[in-house]
Amino acid sequence: MGDSKLGPFRLTPWFSKRPWGRLDLRPWYADTGTPEPVGEAWLTGPESVVETGPMAGRTLAQVAAEAGDALLGAGRTGEGGGGIGKDRINRDGGGEFPLLVKLLFSNDKLSVQVHPDDAQAQAMGQPRGKTECWYVLEAAPGATIGLGLKRGATAEAVKAGIADGTLEQLMEWVPVEVGDMVFVDAGTVHAIGPGVVLLETQQTSDTTFRMYDYGRGRELHVEQALRTMKTQTAAGKVAAKKVDGFVRLIAQRYFVVDRYEVGAGGAVTIPIGGAGCLVGLRGTGLVESEGATAVELLRGQAAVVPADAGSVVVRSDAGASLVRCWAP
Repeated sequence: MGDSKLGPFRLTPWFSKRPWGRLDLRPWYADTGTPEPVGEAWLTGPESVVETGPMAGRTLAQVAAEAGDALLGAGRTGEGGGGIGKDRINRDGGGEFPLLVKLLFSNDKLSVQVHPDDAQAQAMGQPRGKTECWYVLEAAPGATIGLGLKRGATAEAVKAGIADGTLEQLMEWVPVEVGDMVFVDAGTVHAIGPGVVLLETQQTSDTTFRMYDYGRGRELHVEQALRTMKTQTAAGKVAAKKVDGFVRLIAQRYFVVDRYEVGAGGAVTIPIGGAGCLVGLRGTGLVESEGATAVELLRGQAAVVPADAGSVVVRSDAGASLVRCWAP
């Protein structure tokens, strides 16, 4: 990288085929490159490819390894509480981007599953756990998510429910609508019903233990799930908070997610508090950072913003909505 400043850069979404996904992802994406159902669009995966700027053609993992503190920050903490800090980023893989941001498209029920926390994952030889959140972008009438176990449900009851196909009856099913933010604490038994589009922000991890899959024939991880799950967690809906110039959707130890609106012909200044990205939800914006080439922010794509940018300005001729996802 030399002495040149690392500016914002856009990533190409990577589409993951899933049996519960959709064939048509419009208006988010016109083409997925496959005739099979797609359930996830990974916006900031380690193998996501940079499509703008001098780092074009590299993966996000390669940029993180090469750019180091310029991209990931040097021990910063922020408003989200806890903070990941430089020691955590470096310990977790020599400079890995800390957030995996996705769009999820459910045409059918997802599997019932659970993710480990940091301590559990590290005991298994993994670098970190998987705490996540869901921001509801679309929801069909009556759409629900499975979020945790009903009070009184025991590990024995859960194991029996997996065996006899009644696990869903032990879960709390929560109605969702557009604009809801849901926190999914590690250890929470969870599922997603059909008819929703979610923006998922999570720790960079794909460690998932599948408990029940509606007879689809995919591998289950029952024993690992029973050891990982918690009967009570902090999972639940989170109330948005209006802040000067934006809306704070969630602030947790591992991530903060804020929503910004840019009026037609207007601009907003967005402070950068750590490693993160901007995700376009509506319209088109131009992301400007001092000393760097401007990047077009498109709907359904992420523009990664280096932690040392200080702040960026997003302009839009016709108006735009976006979220900032960052690791405090």
